Amino acid sequence: MKIALTSLALMTLATISHAETFTISSPDIKANSVIEKRFEFNGFGCSGENMSPALNWKGAPKDTKAFAVTVYDPDAPTGSGWWHWMAINIPADVQSLAANAGAVGGVNLPKGASHGRNDYGVAGWGGVCPPQGDKPHRYIFTVHALKAPIEVPADATAALTGYVMGMNTIAKTSFTATYGRPAAK
Repeated sequence: MKIALTSLALMTLATISHAETFTISSPDIKANSVIEKRFEFNGFGCSGENMSPALNWKGAPKDTKAFAVTVYDPDAPTGSGWWHWMAINIPADVQSLAANAGAVGGVNLPKGASHGRNDYGVAGWGGVCPPQGDKPHRYIFTVHALKAPIEVPADATAALTGYVMGMNTIAKTSFTATYGRPAAK
């Protein structure tokens, strides 16, 4: 049996085979690994360095106008998870964030980018800090390719920022790592 491919089908196959896959990685935290204590929050009973990891990404769609980075814990005992980081309006020509880009105040972010407010109530990185004795929590690191820079008030909740970001996301890529704290003695 012969299968005939039209020129349109051949062009589609050629486009797919040459398309780059949108990916995220970190030299500091590997996918499916255990997060190091230095990325733990410093407060709420946690005593880490509260610094964000370096992140790299590649293969975003050509029509990307900006990026956003989020870190989310779906296992937090809140009923709605916990947003640890929202960096928004990262310029489209940027493909990485250095370690500690999440410093409060945005001094380590690329020009034009800013932080959304996390669930600790600050605009910046809020490190991992699951309750003592809980099973290890999952932390989902995501880069969103945006069709346009997003506009939200400086004091917008993480939910509002996430909503506007979601409405403008054309592609996203993620990896997950875990972190837990032993029960108190």
